[in-house]
Amino acid sequence: MSERMSSSTDLALRARLAALPKIDLHRHFEGALRLSSLAEIARTYQLDVPAYSAEGLRPYVQITPESPRTMQHFLSKFAVLRKFFCSPEVICRLAREVVEDAAADNVRHLELRFTPKALTQARQLSFREAIACLCEGVAQAQRDHAITVRLIVSLNRHESAQEGAQAVYAALDFRAHGIVAVDLGGQEDGFSAEPFRGLFAEARQAGLYVTSHAAEWSGAQNVRYAVEQLGAVRIGHGVRVLEDSAVVALARERDITFEVCLTSNVHSGVVRTLSEHPLRQMRACGLRLTLNTDDPLLSDIALSDELHNALTTLGCAFADLREMMLNAAHAAFLPPEQRAALAAQIAAAYDV
Repeated sequence: MSERMSSSTDLALRARLAALPKIDLHRHFEGALRLSSLAEIARTYQLDVPAYSAEGLRPYVQITPESPRTMQHFLSKFAVLRKFFCSPEVICRLAREVVEDAAADNVRHLELRFTPKALTQARQLSFREAIACLCEGVAQAQRDHAITVRLIVSLNRHESAQEGAQAVYAALDFRAHGIVAVDLGGQEDGFSAEPFRGLFAEARQAGLYVTSHAAEWSGAQNVRYAVEQLGAVRIGHGVRVLEDSAVVALARERDITFEVCLTSNVHSGVVRTLSEHPLRQMRACGLRLTLNTDDPLLSDIALSDELHNALTTLGCAFADLREMMLNAAHAAFLPPEQRAALAAQIAAAYDV
């Protein structure tokens, strides 16, 4: 697609993409908040944060043109964001808004991951209290919008495995409220997943699915570990899997789904520019790919923007978008009949 696309043509394309039903399997709650709400909460609760206006807060919670593209800088945003979860009411409100924003972008199925520890530090809530507030906000939004939401408990490998266990045990009591899976994220380089292996086995035995960040900031060996030792059926990011052909073959054989997040990979320094993203090479290797947002607040994007990036910068065809959305439908952490219905909905819209 020409880079000299006229503005009217581009606006028409963006409108078409916005109108399509979409699935986002990899979105972090803490990285999907509204900037305007953060400013309001900061003022209302007089929080100890760098600024009380949206524009003042922006460089502390969002990647700006001047931001360094490094893992350290990317993760530093979450240290600031943790200060905003200052009451049960705030957690409930922010959860509702995150789902509302996804629905406004025509995301029909959202799998929202959250880190219980992040929600409990500002107010010293228990994991159960924080999870209950999050679930209530999500339920409120689902009642008012054409979207289904499932929740994934995300643990950081650079934080305590003991606290991670407490979070998972608390979350298990909320399976009837949409919690379906466990995830391992955080600082991949320099922190082993081994301390979490037993916990993930318990989670699987309790009926939770497993996804894991891997081969984002470290090598392909982490994909192998996530699949073989943690029991992951989906991989978050996984862009460095191409460094090892044997791991690529393993991912194909196990039919592993990759949760690809284009803009996030640029903002966190995983790839240098969007045009250099290995999405096309991953697809050429026969890997099952999906498109996702990761952190809409940090990257100032919606899922429609990522579809636009795939088409206009990476040279994907519209059929490729259809394929990746169908992949997402078939990999969603839903019962088989719900996955089939979601896939039918996607196919009907994209075939038109």
